[in-house]
Amino acid sequence: MECKITKNNELNVENLKKKIKKRIMIDKSAKLVFLLSALFALLVLGILIYRIFTQSIGWLDIQFLTSKLSIFPEKAGIFGAIVGSFLLMVIVAPVTIILGVSTAIYLEEYSSKGRLQTLIKTNISNLAGVPSVIFGLLGLTVFGRLLNLGSSILAGGLTMSLLVLPIVVVASQEAIRAVPGFLRDASYAMGASKWTTISRVVLPVALPGILTGSILALSRAIGETAPLVVLGIPTLILKIPQNIMDDFTALPIQIYYWTLDTVLTAEYANLAAATIVVLLLMLFTLNSIAIIIRNKFQRRY
Repeated sequence: MECKITKNNELNVENLKKKIKKRIMIDKSAKLVFLLSALFALLVLGILIYRIFTQSIGWLDIQFLTSKLSIFPEKAGIFGAIVGSFLLMVIVAPVTIILGVSTAIYLEEYSSKGRLQTLIKTNISNLAGVPSVIFGLLGLTVFGRLLNLGSSILAGGLTMSLLVLPIVVVASQEAIRAVPGFLRDASYAMGASKWTTISRVVLPVALPGILTGSILALSRAIGETAPLVVLGIPTLILKIPQNIMDDFTALPIQIYYWTLDTVLTAEYANLAAATIVVLLLMLFTLNSIAIIIRNKFQRRY
């Protein structure tokens, strides 16, 4: 009996060692695959950035940034597109953040748990995966034609707000849900009302997560092209927009059409590359400012 028990123990130990070796091999293989994937992605990104910057050399200057659009590549500028993108974000940022955060607060703090709440949350999560061209069709139907806003900045801003709104809602929900429950209990124990608890306790603690979601949403909005193309935003407009009811063009639209026009005029590829550099700098600046604000509140709370 003792010999059989000993042999069984030895077999169990050997099987355990084989399983451990197998798991170690799988772990090393997975690590190698993920490392190669990351290196490949970085290589492609590096090639793209190198190509963009080399093509933009000699074209990205003060004249390019301050001039209006032109049919002649050597005279073309993107000042109108920069102004249009800025005014577009003036609409998108407040609409998206106010509606998104308010929706998240209602769903997490006020609405009662049930089928209706589950249905709303599921639909909001699903909307985050809807193709952007669908939102463009919705914006064209509702804002462009039904409300007769045409291809104005207001129509484009509201369409982009619909596109990125689910991102802000989901990120804000997760941030609010992550606030420890004892903070709410302590506030209620001090006699604070529900809204006072939300505004003075919950939101300050959840603010870094909310800002992170807002950063991602605005970064996507400023670089989206498909909804604006469907909305009928013009590619060549010499007038600089003055208010939110004017027609406009944006940096992604200009990049898209200049890329298409390279078949006719090779210099448009250089203009598109220079515009991409400007758009990247705007994205980096926007993200840097938002990250600084987020870190400031993160240290405070």
